[in-house]
Amino acid sequence: MSHVHPVPLTIAVAQAAPVFLDRTATLEKACELIVDAGRAGARLIVFPEAFIPGYPVWVWTVPPSETGLLNDLYAQWLANAVTIPSDVTDRLCRIAQHARINVVIGLNECDTEAGGATCYNTLLYIDAQGQLLGKHRSLVLTGAERLVWAQGDGSTLQVHKLPFGVISGLIGGENYLPLARYALYAWGTQIYLAASSEHGEPWRSTLRHIAKEGHVYVIGLGMLLRTEDLPENASVKRFAAASMGPWIHAGDSAILTPDGEFLSGPVREQETILYAQIDPQELCGSKWMLDVAGHDARSDIFQLTVHREHHLIMLTKEAESAENGEMVP
Repeated sequence: MSHVHPVPLTIAVAQAAPVFLDRTATLEKACELIVDAGRAGARLIVFPEAFIPGYPVWVWTVPPSETGLLNDLYAQWLANAVTIPSDVTDRLCRIAQHARINVVIGLNECDTEAGGATCYNTLLYIDAQGQLLGKHRSLVLTGAERLVWAQGDGSTLQVHKLPFGVISGLIGGENYLPLARYALYAWGTQIYLAASSEHGEPWRSTLRHIAKEGHVYVIGLGMLLRTEDLPENASVKRFAAASMGPWIHAGDSAILTPDGEFLSGPVREQETILYAQIDPQELCGSKWMLDVAGHDARSDIFQLTVHREHHLIMLTKEAESAENGEMVP
């Protein structure tokens, strides 16, 4: 009996700069890249963290004493944030369906359940049929990121099953949480998305470690932003240029094999769509020697509990009238 080898799976990484603080223009740019990747035969395209409408670079450059500027920047950032679901996510879903491609994209998410002024660093998952699969809100905020984002909870720590495999991802400092990575491995992650503003070393070594540790394909989602990408009339540009130089985020997007080898990339200081073909057999076959969350987990010694509850800020309860059963305001 002849052995039929599965068809390789093409994955695309959009290493692109957003139209900074412009949700509409960045959305259109994302849609164009999604269509391009679909035409190239990719089954999955992934975007950096906070791609719409851009990572809040000012938290690292603008001094806290510049209260007026910080207020203006946050107000503009919030006005261009994305609610899930919304017209923005509907548009992304239609484009994903049109291009027949699965999409994962980083968003600054506005939480309408918390007064409409709280934001999360979120990865949004959309399948090739144009359906929202879910979202992940970052659990860990690094340093000054706490000024603009709230921490997510365990309810969005999850994996998603696509026709070609199980996919999930972590954002920024979450990638350094061993238990968060372990939970994703235990839930069967085969393609691990590592979104981060980091580049160079030791980030490249971190990507290799995650791939080898979990025996998973790793997609490093590198952010790209030049000082010249900031609006000319933005005061934040003055602070960024003084402290960061021409490249604020240099990219370093890459795709790695389960053995920790670079399959494609890393690509640095270049706006492009990075492509790679992965072997579907390697999604499971590489774990026979070591499966850290499976047959080598030693559950007789170690056990992980993940709290998946969603924590609401406010619960509203109405009192019932004892006489006629009507609700009392």
